[in-house]
Amino acid sequence: MEGLSILLLLASAVQLYSAAPALEAVTCNEDGGAAAARLATHHIDEHHDHGYKFRLLEILGNKMEKVDGGCDIELNLNLGETVCHTVNPQHFEDCEYRDQTAGAVGAHCNVSMTVRNGDAKVTKYACDTHRELSDSELIMTCPDCPVLIELTSPEGLMSVNQAVKKFNTNTTNQHVYILQEVGRLRTGYVMSVGMFYYSEFVVVETHCPRDSRILQDACKPLCPDRAHHALCRSSYSSKTYKTTYDCDFYPPKNTTALGPGEQEPVCTSEQPAVPPVLAGPHMPPGGRPPPGRGPPPDHGPPHGHGPPPGRGPPHDHGPPHGHGHGHGPPPGRGPPHDHGPPPPHSARTKRSLGFLRPALDSYHPLHPNHPCHAPPADPAIHPICPWPLPDQQQNPRA
Repeated sequence: MEGLSILLLLASAVQLYSAAPALEAVTCNEDGGAAAARLATHHIDEHHDHGYKFRLLEILGNKMEKVDGGCDIELNLNLGETVCHTVNPQHFEDCEYRDQTAGAVGAHCNVSMTVRNGDAKVTKYACDTHRELSDSELIMTCPDCPVLIELTSPEGLMSVNQAVKKFNTNTTNQHVYILQEVGRLRTGYVMSVGMFYYSEFVVVETHCPRDSRILQDACKPLCPDRAHHALCRSSYSSKTYKTTYDCDFYPPKNTTALGPGEQEPVCTSEQPAVPPVLAGPHMPPGGRPPPGRGPPPDHGPPHGHGPPPGRGPPHDHGPPHGHGHGHGPPPGRGPPHDHGPPPPHSARTKRSLGFLRPALDSYHPLHPNHPCHAPPADPAIHPICPWPLPDQQQNPRA
């Protein structure tokens, strides 16, 4: 019965790989703005390979100048971030926009396009990616909602660390999974319970068998088209150290079985190095952090068994309603005393989580290897990178 459930899960997941809908031809007529905007949004999402997919919200401007053989088009677009991560095979036009109370993100994009002899091409774009609501505006709208924090938050990464460790206790997984990217981190304070951290992160399947003794530092991801991926959501209590999570699994695009004696292909990734936040060398034998270095080890999912394929225990979307405020403790009062991580950015936190420092710099847009090559205006969100980048000007990716 369990095998049948797995097959049904994979069969339904494969349906996510639907063909992209046909695009309307972009013309140099006055009514061609909608088709041009849709083509531009497709182009942006095809080149946006981190964070979450975006959808078109509205056309703010459409300027066309006719030239020999066609026209040049300048578009001013508003895009909205969806809940689909870029590893999700679902087409971005079928993804839901993220709700404002969940930290909605938008992008204001200027796009240049040429149309020559009926052939439309995007030549460049630049986007200003931003939160739709500031923290103060979110508090006014939803006082109990958790707020976004920096993707490099040591406390937030600690919560991700705990969730991925628990994920890898799932006995239905054939291989070890490692962290590919942290999508977002939020935090909220719950009266009498303390601080909670809520994360969304992507894990990727590696070549290491689940029961192998290979250190996770040595586990390399399978080729992107042959690896399972999962987008997970977790909650972590700094008081109880309890971690809950659930995941959406995405099957590989290439399901061709290996021949007798054939080894998995080795791929050279252009992505930044995988954060070593989960790696064994950063922990003493047994997985227990040194004194003062975070929570005690997690011994696996509740009741001694892992979640079924594609699902973990029900995750916590936020603090319990009516028990506190998601944006922090009441004015003039600190959280009840507990033994969880100290307040963000404290000297003790930076010292005690020093072993996470390589992870803080490896996948975030602040890292020089990140495709944007520049610090983001808001380190709590994944920006849309400009295209082409300066080093791609001579040979931009089509």
